[in-house]
Amino acid sequence: MSMQLGYTMMTEQAGPKELVSHVVGAEEVGFDFAVSSDHFFPWLDSMGHAPNAWVTLGAAAQATSRIDLMTYVTCPILRYRPAVVAQQAATLQILADGRFTLGLGAGENLNEHVIGEGWPPVAVRHEMFAEAVQLIKELLAGDGYTTFHGDYFDADGAKIWDLPEGGVPIGIAVSGKQSCELAGEYADVMIGTEPKPELGEMFDAAGGAGKNRVGQMPISFDRDKAAAVTRAHELFRWFGLGWKVNADLPGTAGFEAASQFVREEDVESSLPCGDDVDAVIEAAKEYADAGYTHLALVQIGGDQQQPYLEWTKQELMPAWREAFA
Repeated sequence: MSMQLGYTMMTEQAGPKELVSHVVGAEEVGFDFAVSSDHFFPWLDSMGHAPNAWVTLGAAAQATSRIDLMTYVTCPILRYRPAVVAQQAATLQILADGRFTLGLGAGENLNEHVIGEGWPPVAVRHEMFAEAVQLIKELLAGDGYTTFHGDYFDADGAKIWDLPEGGVPIGIAVSGKQSCELAGEYADVMIGTEPKPELGEMFDAAGGAGKNRVGQMPISFDRDKAAAVTRAHELFRWFGLGWKVNADLPGTAGFEAASQFVREEDVESSLPCGDDVDAVIEAAKEYADAGYTHLALVQIGGDQQQPYLEWTKQELMPAWREAFA
């Protein structure tokens, strides 16, 4: 098995300067790539942050030199328009010297409702997302001026003037048959949050064979396991609600209410807590077995990144390289 190790710049739990410092540290430790969430709100009030991901990634691109960068993920259907996303991606790719991948997804009500246009039903937003992806790819292709008239989006003589050599790889988040088919046709990379082999199989069947697959997995490192469990429960108990719930809840109060019955033992059983390297490797193997080529770990706790990075360098990284050479 071969799987690259990634770092997550989780914008919900740290401010912009801290996030840039963390990814610099991740590059120094030896992480292969880094992904960044792109949210207007944290999931829970206790997380406490939500800086602009694109500004932060631009700073990270200048502060680093080797580590690959990726949005995980940007929603191009409401809060951002597709043409703006394409321009941002092109600019960031130039700043990153070709190290950036544009990760796209259909979004969550939590973040997209802020512009006051409502939250479309799931079938409608999937249609909007498919159309947005087509427009973004057309603009990034750089074939002169683009005029586009769709059911949901239009572009009137649009052109991106600063295009990176080699273009911008696009990743698409998948959760079922429809998104896998879209990703297989339009994406260079499959993005998933669950180690389900059937997602990769559907992606392959739609044209994704041989393409990279990037997953994400939360952990709560701490030398004190009880403290790790408590912190994970405080900050990450929303994780077990499932994306059908996550996509439609409108605010942090909704996530507080929906997750109020999640117990510490529930969180402990669903993600690695403490400093057991073998537990992290075993959990990661589920993603490797499901065909993922990249896995970004999420260390829970914005104030716990430095000890996590030190532990990764000393203990996790050697075990990871041995397991996923």
